[in-house]
Amino acid sequence: MSEEQVTGIDEKSQAGGWRKEAWEIAKVLLVSLVIVLPIRYFLVQPFIVRGASMEPNFENREYLIVDEASYYFRAPKRGEAIVFRYPKDPRQFFIKRIIGLPGERVEVKDGQVRIINQDFPDGLILEESYLEPLERLTYPDISADLGSDQFFVLGDNRDASSDSRVWGPLEKRFITGRALLRAWPLRQFGFVAGPILDY
Repeated sequence: MSEEQVTGIDEKSQAGGWRKEAWEIAKVLLVSLVIVLPIRYFLVQPFIVRGASMEPNFENREYLIVDEASYYFRAPKRGEAIVFRYPKDPRQFFIKRIIGLPGERVEVKDGQVRIINQDFPDGLILEESYLEPLERLTYPDISADLGSDQFFVLGDNRDASSDSRVWGPLEKRFITGRALLRAWPLRQFGFVAGPILDY
Protein backbone atom coordinates (compact mmCIF):
# COMPACT_ATOMS: atom_id res chain seq x y z
CA MET A 1 0.00 0.00 0.00
CA SER A 2 1.41 3.40 -0.96
CA GLU A 3 1.87 6.32 1.38
CA GLU A 4 -0.77 8.28 -0.55
CA GLN A 5 -3.36 5.53 -0.02
CA VAL A 6 -2.70 5.44 3.75
CA THR A 7 -3.10 9.22 4.01
CA GLY A 8 -6.39 9.06 2.10
CA ILE A 9 -7.84 6.47 4.48
CA ASP A 10 -6.86 8.57 7.52
CA GLU A 11 -8.58 11.67 6.10
CA LYS A 12 -11.81 9.75 5.44
CA SER A 13 -11.70 8.32 8.94
CA GLN A 14 -11.23 11.77 10.47
CA ALA A 15 -14.07 13.25 8.39
CA GLY A 16 -16.40 10.44 9.44
CA GLY A 17 -15.42 10.92 13.10
CA TRP A 18 -16.11 14.64 12.90
CA ARG A 19 -19.57 14.06 11.39
CA LYS A 20 -20.40 11.49 14.05
CA GLU A 21 -19.34 13.86 16.81
CA ALA A 22 -21.35 16.73 15.28
CA TRP A 23 -24.41 14.46 15.07
CA GLU A 24 -24.03 13.50 18.76
CA ILE A 25 -23.85 17.18 19.74
CA ALA A 26 -26.90 17.94 17.58
CA LYS A 27 -28.85 15.11 19.27
CA VAL A 28 -28.00 16.44 22.73
CA LEU A 29 -29.11 19.95 21.73
CA LEU A 30 -32.33 18.64 20.19
CA VAL A 31 -33.22 16.58 23.26
CA SER A 32 -32.43 19.59 25.49
CA LEU A 33 -34.76 21.80 23.44
CA VAL A 34 -37.52 19.19 23.54
CA ILE A 35 -37.26 19.15 27.34
CA VAL A 36 -36.57 22.83 28.06
CA LEU A 37 -38.94 24.60 25.66
CA PRO A 38 -42.18 23.03 26.96
CA ILE A 39 -41.06 23.71 30.53
CA ARG A 40 -40.24 27.33 29.68
CA TYR A 41 -43.38 28.07 27.68
CA PHE A 42 -46.03 25.90 29.36
CA LEU A 43 -44.93 25.10 32.91
CA VAL A 44 -42.75 27.83 34.42
CA GLN A 45 -41.59 31.29 33.45
CA PRO A 46 -39.13 33.73 35.01
CA PHE A 47 -40.39 37.10 36.24
CA ILE A 48 -38.55 40.09 37.71
CA VAL A 49 -40.50 42.24 40.17
CA ARG A 50 -40.50 45.91 39.18
CA GLY A 51 -41.61 48.60 41.60
CA ALA A 52 -42.95 48.75 45.14
CA SER A 53 -46.59 47.70 44.67
CA MET A 54 -46.15 44.33 46.44
CA GLU A 55 -43.78 45.36 49.23
CA PRO A 56 -42.85 44.05 51.71
CA ASN A 57 -43.78 40.57 50.46
CA PHE A 58 -42.17 41.01 47.04
CA GLU A 59 -39.37 43.53 46.68
CA ASN A 60 -38.18 45.44 43.63
CA ARG A 61 -35.76 43.36 41.46
CA GLU A 62 -36.63 40.02 43.04
CA TYR A 63 -36.44 37.16 40.54
CA LEU A 64 -39.43 34.84 40.67
CA ILE A 65 -40.36 31.59 38.96
CA VAL A 66 -44.01 31.59 37.89
CA ASP A 67 -46.03 28.38 37.87
CA GLU A 68 -48.04 28.40 34.63
CA ALA A 69 -49.35 24.82 34.87
CA SER A 70 -51.54 24.82 38.00
CA TYR A 71 -54.33 26.90 36.52
CA TYR A 72 -54.83 24.35 33.75
CA PHE A 73 -56.07 21.98 36.46
CA ARG A 74 -57.67 24.26 39.05
CA ALA A 75 -59.04 27.76 39.46
CA PRO A 76 -56.94 30.58 40.96
CA LYS A 77 -57.50 30.96 44.71
CA ARG A 78 -58.05 33.98 46.89
CA GLY A 79 -54.79 35.14 48.45
CA GLU A 80 -52.49 33.83 45.72
CA ALA A 81 -49.95 36.24 44.25
CA ILE A 82 -50.30 36.05 40.48
CA VAL A 83 -48.43 37.37 37.47
CA PHE A 84 -50.57 38.59 34.57
CA ARG A 85 -50.55 40.73 31.46
CA TYR A 86 -51.71 44.26 32.21
CA PRO A 87 -55.13 44.56 30.51
CA LYS A 88 -54.44 48.12 29.31
CA ASP A 89 -51.12 47.11 27.73
CA PRO A 90 -50.64 43.31 27.40
CA ARG A 91 -46.93 43.77 26.66
CA GLN A 92 -46.44 44.57 30.37
CA PHE A 93 -46.60 42.04 33.21
CA PHE A 94 -47.89 42.88 36.70
CA ILE A 95 -47.85 40.99 39.98
CA LYS A 96 -50.79 41.38 42.39
CA ARG A 97 -52.78 39.35 44.92
CA ILE A 98 -56.17 37.80 44.19
CA ILE A 99 -58.82 39.30 46.46
CA GLY A 100 -62.15 38.73 44.70
CA LEU A 101 -63.22 35.60 42.82
CA PRO A 102 -65.61 35.21 39.87
CA GLY A 103 -69.25 35.91 40.70
CA GLU A 104 -68.47 37.83 43.90
CA ARG A 105 -69.01 41.43 44.87
CA VAL A 106 -66.00 43.23 46.34
CA GLU A 107 -66.53 46.37 48.42
CA VAL A 108 -63.81 48.64 49.73
CA LYS A 109 -65.29 50.84 52.42
CA ASP A 110 -63.86 52.68 55.41
CA GLY A 111 -60.43 51.20 54.69
CA GLN A 112 -61.58 47.57 54.75
CA VAL A 113 -62.18 45.01 52.02
CA ARG A 114 -65.47 43.13 52.16
CA ILE A 115 -66.37 40.06 50.09
CA ILE A 116 -70.03 39.30 49.33
CA ASN A 117 -70.86 35.87 47.87
CA GLN A 118 -73.26 32.95 48.33
CA ASP A 119 -71.54 31.82 51.53
CA PHE A 120 -71.47 35.35 52.95
CA PRO A 121 -74.51 37.24 51.60
CA ASP A 122 -74.08 39.91 54.30
CA GLY A 123 -70.40 40.23 53.50
CA LEU A 124 -67.15 39.13 55.10
CA ILE A 125 -64.33 41.52 55.96
CA LEU A 126 -61.00 40.10 54.79
CA GLU A 127 -58.34 39.56 57.43
CA GLU A 128 -55.20 40.29 55.43
CA SER A 129 -52.35 39.14 57.65
CA TYR A 130 -49.84 39.58 54.80
CA LEU A 131 -50.21 43.37 54.88
CA GLU A 132 -47.62 45.33 56.85
CA PRO A 133 -48.27 47.23 58.91
CA LEU A 134 -51.36 45.19 59.77
CA GLU A 135 -53.36 48.36 60.34
CA ARG A 136 -52.76 49.50 56.74
CA LEU A 137 -56.06 50.59 55.24
CA THR A 138 -57.36 50.26 51.69
CA TYR A 139 -58.75 53.26 49.83
CA PRO A 140 -60.68 54.67 48.01
CA ASP A 141 -64.20 53.42 48.66
CA ILE A 142 -65.34 51.42 45.63
CA SER A 143 -67.34 48.33 44.74
CA ALA A 144 -67.14 45.84 41.89
CA ASP A 145 -69.38 43.01 40.75
CA LEU A 146 -67.24 40.32 39.16
CA GLY A 147 -68.25 38.35 36.08
CA SER A 148 -67.85 34.61 35.60
CA ASP A 149 -64.23 34.95 34.46
CA GLN A 150 -63.14 38.04 36.41
CA PHE A 151 -60.93 38.53 39.46
CA PHE A 152 -60.35 41.52 41.72
CA VAL A 153 -56.63 41.99 42.38
CA LEU A 154 -54.78 44.32 44.75
CA GLY A 155 -51.16 45.09 45.49
CA ASP A 156 -49.95 44.42 49.03
CA ASN A 157 -48.58 47.96 49.23
CA ARG A 158 -51.98 49.56 48.72
CA ASP A 159 -50.62 53.11 48.69
CA ALA A 160 -48.31 52.40 45.73
CA SER A 161 -50.31 49.99 43.60
CA SER A 162 -52.16 50.33 40.31
CA ASP A 163 -54.69 47.51 40.52
CA SER A 164 -58.39 46.66 40.20
CA ARG A 165 -59.27 49.82 42.13
CA VAL A 166 -57.84 51.81 39.21
CA TRP A 167 -58.43 49.78 36.04
CA GLY A 168 -61.19 47.36 37.07
CA PRO A 169 -61.53 43.58 37.31
CA LEU A 170 -58.95 41.28 35.74
CA GLU A 171 -60.16 38.75 33.18
CA LYS A 172 -58.80 35.22 33.58
CA ARG A 173 -57.36 35.21 30.04
CA PHE A 174 -54.70 37.72 31.14
CA ILE A 175 -53.38 35.52 33.99
CA THR A 176 -49.99 33.93 33.33
CA GLY A 177 -49.64 31.98 36.57
CA ARG A 178 -48.93 32.14 40.28
CA ALA A 179 -45.70 33.16 41.96
CA LEU A 180 -44.13 29.83 42.92
CA LEU A 181 -40.44 30.26 43.75
CA ARG A 182 -38.24 33.16 44.80
CA ALA A 183 -34.93 32.55 43.02
CA TRP A 184 -33.15 35.84 43.81
CA PRO A 185 -31.80 37.20 46.07
CA LEU A 186 -30.22 33.95 47.25
CA ARG A 187 -30.75 34.76 50.93
CA GLN A 188 -34.52 34.55 50.28
CA PHE A 189 -34.40 31.57 47.93
CA GLY A 190 -37.39 29.28 48.40
CA PHE A 191 -41.03 28.65 47.65
CA VAL A 192 -43.44 31.56 47.91
CA ALA A 193 -45.64 30.96 50.94
CA GLY A 194 -49.47 31.40 50.78
CA PRO A 195 -51.59 32.76 52.18
CA ILE A 196 -54.64 31.03 50.77
CA LEU A 197 -57.76 32.68 52.10
CA ASP A 198 -60.23 29.76 52.18
CA TYR A 199 -63.49 31.69 52.24
